[in-house]
Amino acid sequence: ITLIVCLAVFAKDYGMAKLEKLCGESLAPICGVILVTGAGGMFGGVLRSSGIGDALADVLTDTGMPVIVAAFVISTCLRVAQGSATVALTTTAALIAPVVAASTGLSELDLCFIVIAIAGGATVLSHFNDSGFWLVSRLLEMDEKTTLKTWTVMETLLGGIAFIIVATLSFIL
Repeated sequence: ITLIVCLAVFAKDYGMAKLEKLCGESLAPICGVILVTGAGGMFGGVLRSSGIGDALADVLTDTGMPVIVAAFVISTCLRVAQGSATVALTTTAALIAPVVAASTGLSELDLCFIVIAIAGGATVLSHFNDSGFWLVSRLLEMDEKTTLKTWTVMETLLGGIAFIIVATLSFIL
């Protein structure tokens, strides 16, 4: 709606040809980001629809891996595989829900720690299939190598430290 109002207001002063060119130039940097985000969302939907959640719950129950560690690992794997932190968060929550439901003795604090572990896993290892990676790269005019050295390292430290803190607290408290 805002775009339509702006076009109507500024068309008199600038002309439609100039506004059309401006809109085209503005959309060019973001089109790849939108494409990567859509592909990641589709992959997440396929994972949720496949019934992998119940199978994963069975496997994790058999291995004896703590739920908080499993949540972080699943979230990290999804993030690396399909790129979107949002899709990794929501898909991991759906996949880990049967495990949490089957676990006994989890306190409200434990549930908070699991949520933070999922968020930490969804934050790490941002790379080429992440729309945020490309957004940072393009808007800050960095090449891929520089974006990997800065953005990816910062995101990985952020998510990894968050997980270390909540994992430590979950075993202490």
